[in-house]
Amino acid sequence: MIGTLNRVVEHIDDHLTDDIDIAALATGLGTTEYHVRRMFSSLAGMPLSEYIRRRRMTVAAADLLGDDGMLDIAVRYGYGSTEAFTRAFRAVHGVGPSDVRRTGGPLRSQPQLRFRLTVEGNTPMDTRLTDRPAFRLVGHSTRVPLVHRGANPHIQAFIAGLPAPEHERLKALSSAEPAGLLQVSADVDPDYTEGTDLIYLHGVAIGADTAAPDDLDVIEVPAGQWAVFRVTGAYPDALQDAWAATATDWFPSNPWRLRPGPSIVAVLDRAADFRTATCELWLPVERG
Repeated sequence: MIGTLNRVVEHIDDHLTDDIDIAALATGLGTTEYHVRRMFSSLAGMPLSEYIRRRRMTVAAADLLGDDGMLDIAVRYGYGSTEAFTRAFRAVHGVGPSDVRRTGGPLRSQPQLRFRLTVEGNTPMDTRLTDRPAFRLVGHSTRVPLVHRGANPHIQAFIAGLPAPEHERLKALSSAEPAGLLQVSADVDPDYTEGTDLIYLHGVAIGADTAAPDDLDVIEVPAGQWAVFRVTGAYPDALQDAWAATATDWFPSNPWRLRPGPSIVAVLDRAADFRTATCELWLPVERG
């Protein structure tokens, strides 16, 4: 995967003035756009789309010091107007293109990224692979913003707003793996951009042919393979660290890649105050 990401970066730099088709590029490299975007975001700390914008604006800054017209430069980098180009340029550099033409800066350059695999792996990952038939996720869902670190206050407020007997009712409905009450994230932005909306479902898994109560939301999950990571420690920090480690340690060294689908957290055991917990993180995968 590290080599694939480096080839993606090289392709981007060679085609900064073109319409870059990440889906076609990923297919040509023997992987999927979904996996490329998720791995890039996890390892680079920024969405792939943001990296492309920063690289374009970095190179465009040099063009501004030449004789080409502003509109010509804007169109060259995929913008239909000088206004749109100015907004993108200012978002990266903090100053407008006209300021750069007048004073030469200041500029914030985005260097070309290089991904390297560092040998760490000093913490073994307790992982199992399982092939599951189709199932349904049923429960109560809402849309919340993505939060990378710490507890998500929007999710906390949503769960706190559910009547206490509802949790026991949901537990009683559980009839398929993953067992028990589940924390489900679906419809997540492929670039995994913090602050973007996702569907959060508080519920359980039932068989694909099992009827769901009319008052519950349903996510249909097709048959497929899953990587299941068992995590014990401070909650939610240990879980979020394990999530990050799947990108930095596990996927680069295993012949699997993410496939579209919900990610699921099953809480197996927890302290009374929920400061520590043992969880399973279920990620949908396929052979790379």
